[in-house]
Amino acid sequence: MPSVSARSSDAGPRRYRSPRRELQAEQTRTEIIAAATRLFTANGWAATGMRDVAREAGVATETVYAHFSSKTGLFQRAMDVAVVGDDAPVALAERAEFAALGQGSRADRIAAAALLLTEVNQRTSGFAKVLREAAPTDQVIAEMLRAARERIRLDVAAGAAAVMGRKPSRLERDGLWALLSPEVYVLLVEESGWSIRQYRTWVAQMLEREIPSS
Repeated sequence: MPSVSARSSDAGPRRYRSPRRELQAEQTRTEIIAAATRLFTANGWAATGMRDVAREAGVATETVYAHFSSKTGLFQRAMDVAVVGDDAPVALAERAEFAALGQGSRADRIAAAALLLTEVNQRTSGFAKVLREAAPTDQVIAEMLRAARERIRLDVAAGAAAVMGRKPSRLERDGLWALLSPEVYVLLVEESGWSIRQYRTWVAQMLEREIPSS
């Protein structure tokens, strides 16, 4: 009968985990995503390559590929991070700021919704522009745009349900989806010169008008 030590050796060497190395890898990943966000939203899809992101992040191109196997994957992850505001694997609908949409008085819920929508559109409007500009000539980006819009529609439906206390109708959902879109944010804030405060106040007013009180 083999000894305990022999059985242990048969299992193969243990993989050593270094918390410091894992933290460094996480920080590098965060820096890569931040660099990609800056370049994609400033220069667009076609003008941003993996080498450009590596240079911006201050790492080797191989390091970027070690974290993200493709430019499309990097873009998608950067966009996902923009939606929620960080790299934690927690969906928007599972976060405290989303839960606030269903708490307190009607005024409290609408204020929470206006704040959340304003912050999300601030972070994602640049990506929305990149998708719209690249979609006509790139099928992959066109599909990403379609998927992003559908995800926004679902998030708006879930948010409206939390505020209203019931599932919105299709017309209510689609009307809010259009009204609260990043495209409207761009028109008002970036092209019309509204301040973030003005936009947030307008969103609250629109929600008060469009969401039934009972």
